[in-house]
Amino acid sequence: MLSADRKDALTPRIATFKEFREAIAAYRLPLVLLAGLELDIFTAVGAGVWTIPALAKQLKVSERGLDILCRNLAMAGLLMKKGGTYRNSRLGGTALNAAHPAYRGSYLDLIRTHWTDWVRLSESVRSGLPIDHDVPDSPDWRRRFTWAMHHRTVETAPAIAAQIKLGGARTFLDLGGGPGTYALAFLAENTRLRATVCDRAEALDVAKEIAATHRAGRRLSYLPCDFTKEPIPGTYDVIWYSNVLHIYSPEVNRAVFRRVLAALAPGGRLIMQDAFLHGREGLLPPESSLFAASMLLFTEGGNTYPASETATWLKEAGFVRIKSLPLKKKTEDWEKGILEASAPTAHPKMSVLRTGSRGSLRSR
Repeated sequence: MLSADRKDALTPRIATFKEFREAIAAYRLPLVLLAGLELDIFTAVGAGVWTIPALAKQLKVSERGLDILCRNLAMAGLLMKKGGTYRNSRLGGTALNAAHPAYRGSYLDLIRTHWTDWVRLSESVRSGLPIDHDVPDSPDWRRRFTWAMHHRTVETAPAIAAQIKLGGARTFLDLGGGPGTYALAFLAENTRLRATVCDRAEALDVAKEIAATHRAGRRLSYLPCDFTKEPIPGTYDVIWYSNVLHIYSPEVNRAVFRRVLAALAPGGRLIMQDAFLHGREGLLPPESSLFAASMLLFTEGGNTYPASETATWLKEAGFVRIKSLPLKKKTEDWEKGILEASAPTAHPKMSVLRTGSRGSLRSR
């Protein structure tokens, strides 16, 4: 029986040694998938149909080993088996195939490195510090990470932008937006909107490359700014803050919220997406709880936070009308993962002017 706090959990409570053993043994399939990537099987298979002897010769691996690996990749649905031959599934032939335009290599590279990083979790538990905390990020690493984030959200962003109505908003800031994937998705849905993506210079270089291939890219601007330490330039009708909250400590997040409020037009909206925790004890959803361990491994002070605690921070910063925005199931990035908050409206003695972009509120 699951407790009330876990009744919707994807991962049941472990109560017996058998359940513990089965949970630990879940590592097997991920390692099969990673071996497929490491050997570049999906690229080698391409659009062809292969026997094991022919594919083993092509990859320069043993027939016995490849037979077992391909059988398991077929069991997982990434290869299609018919008799003694194999071909790619649709996913294997596109996102996992380095020869295909839809290949998501940067994100796949990130997945591969995360496996070895997670093996070191106990190091971070002991120290309270991220692994390799004394090794600074290189510009090349930042570019590759930014591309990985684009590969992660390229399908999710349009589905989410289609469900969040921006009303009469004309100015939009994608704060910490990296590749600008969400900004471009909102621009595609709102043809009179102009957007700005704010992040580090290396991330913005990637955003410019992506925007150059997007039909809405001409309406996207770029703002290099460390918003954790500096005021946010400009005034915006909507600020989108996606998958950034978990990177920082509560103290940093509170300070960012105050800067966000200062950058919003009166009545403007902050829409925040993150791995919020829910439930009486803050254990759900499982993915949000597990993601906190990633923040321990890779950030100085990051964590995942209860939606209720985040709402309190927003209220303390001066936001009003704080609420959750529901999305259709299976379209969410995170379960129950979006909060909206508004800046207070203009003081009664202040005039409302339409200046700059139409629909924005400004005081005289």
